[in-house]
Amino acid sequence: MADANSQEAAVSEAQAAPRGRRRRLVGRVVNDTASAGRARQTVVVEVVRRFRDPLYGKYVKRRKRFHAHDEHEQFQTRDLIEIKACRPRSKTKRWEATRLVERPPEV
Repeated sequence: MADANSQEAAVSEAQAAPRGRRRRLVGRVVNDTASAGRARQTVVVEVVRRFRDPLYGKYVKRRKRFHAHDEHEQFQTRDLIEIKACRPRSKTKRWEATRLVERPPEV
């Protein structure tokens, strides 16, 4: 009887826990859906990473752009947002925008 209860508890814990950790990145929105002719609910996020060159020791910047799903079309150009990996939503979209980290002041 005790074994059955412990098995049920293990199964319920496994169902409650998320399946692995989703990859999360922070980047700046470079193109949003506000302008005419743009894809709805899609933002292009540029993620900049810095690493040390193995030979020369100089710090190098590398940029990569990701297409992310923006469900409520709330993010604007130049916003700093967090994106996380998700199932493929289209040919290029494999990320979804999760939260706003920083919104620059209006000029």
